[in-house]
Amino acid sequence: MSGRDVDVTGGDLLKPLVVLALPIVLAQLLQVGYNVADTFWVGRLGQEAVSALSYSFPVVFLMISVAGGFTVAGTVLVAQNKGAGNDDRVNYVAGQTIAFVFLVAAGFSVLGYVLSPWLMSLVGASPGSLEYALAVEYTRTIFVGIVFMFGFFVFQALLQGWGDTRTPLYLMALSVALNVFLDPFLVLGFEGNVLLTSLGLDGLQTWLFDLTGFAGFGVQGAAIATVFSRGVATVLAMAWLFSGAVGIHLSVDDLRLDPEMVKRIVSLGAPASVEQSTRALGIMVLTALVAFAGDDAVAALGIGNRINSLVFLPALGLARGTETVVGQNLGTGQADRAKRAVGYSSAIIAVVLALLGVVAYAFAEPITAVFIPGAPDVIAIGADYLRIIGPTFLFIGVFQVVQGGFRGSGSTRTAMAFAIVSLWVFRLPLAYAFLRWFDMGATGVWYAVAASNVLSMLAATAWFLRGRWAEGVVDDSPPTVAATDD
Repeated sequence: MSGRDVDVTGGDLLKPLVVLALPIVLAQLLQVGYNVADTFWVGRLGQEAVSALSYSFPVVFLMISVAGGFTVAGTVLVAQNKGAGNDDRVNYVAGQTIAFVFLVAAGFSVLGYVLSPWLMSLVGASPGSLEYALAVEYTRTIFVGIVFMFGFFVFQALLQGWGDTRTPLYLMALSVALNVFLDPFLVLGFEGNVLLTSLGLDGLQTWLFDLTGFAGFGVQGAAIATVFSRGVATVLAMAWLFSGAVGIHLSVDDLRLDPEMVKRIVSLGAPASVEQSTRALGIMVLTALVAFAGDDAVAALGIGNRINSLVFLPALGLARGTETVVGQNLGTGQADRAKRAVGYSSAIIAVVLALLGVVAYAFAEPITAVFIPGAPDVIAIGADYLRIIGPTFLFIGVFQVVQGGFRGSGSTRTAMAFAIVSLWVFRLPLAYAFLRWFDMGATGVWYAVAASNVLSMLAATAWFLRGRWAEGVVDDSPPTVAATDD
């Protein structure tokens, strides 16, 4: 496994970018597998159970955003130190990142468990209802196992910084497969288990139920399956890190937190956490604005968001691959090569998303109808969404890649600033103005989103071309990475 890292600091640059990015895209698709499997089996329990997952999702998504932000610090620190040839420091910063993230996870676990009832009511679940009770139960179980969730995320980030995106992909595949296998049994038990029935194993199903009397944990079973499958992946990940099988070789001494390194991790990770959390909050506010245009518009926005999440998987993969390439090349002092990496990634994603934008524009109605057949009003609004926003897919793709370049250099505050400006300056004020002042309805919101995609890319690219972000390189003084946020 230690030979799976990709050399990005010498020779060809285009191929390593693609090799790094593709496993990240596939891992993102597998992440969707968790959610699909949970929703599929919980759906067998009825509408209340599915609603419980819907109420829990914003809280879990926000939690993942915070974790993802702090793990960015691990990617940057490992990438820049590996590029500089500081192998001992790679192990050190990896251990420090793991220890800090696990400490944060433990705090989140306790706080989230205690606050789950309040959080569920905050997102709209009615206290006393069945949906509320199920949502609290599910969310609390996820919070109990949050250490495993954060542990796997930090492993992905560290290996990404090292230049190995295949090992986390394989481990993710194992975890998803285990989750998919466990879901039907932990959710439904053995009585009425449609998986066993569909396989023609009715006799085995009856025998197992008579033997155990196990009727499943319901909605909570989906959370248990997720926590357990994440736990297996995290245990394997930590074993590999301590054995040195994946290139990074940790020791117990690396886990003893150094206050100076904690400050470095927080200074890099906190802005990234704010960036991702702000994005999630911005989506919620945009949904609230669209609600003024009616339920059909909200449904159309929901469909549009699902399509966007699939369309932008290549952009996210290239952005994270770019983080690694930029970090390692800045570590070797090759700022020009780091800039070329961003340029190559931007060109690739621009071509891919331009083609997808053409498809979205040309087949807007059929694409929307796949998600909600038999609802002509929603289909019309959703098609309008795709025709207006589709041509700007390439702009938001390039924006994401440039953001990856900023993060890879350690300029996480710069990336945070552009994420905030994109939503709270370019998008939401325009959406409100077009919707309320110019009475353009949902169409006005779609134009605001499209305009923000273009403006965000132009602003971030202009700042990127100034070049000051590339000043963040490894410092030779004891162990820290100096990174500018200019």
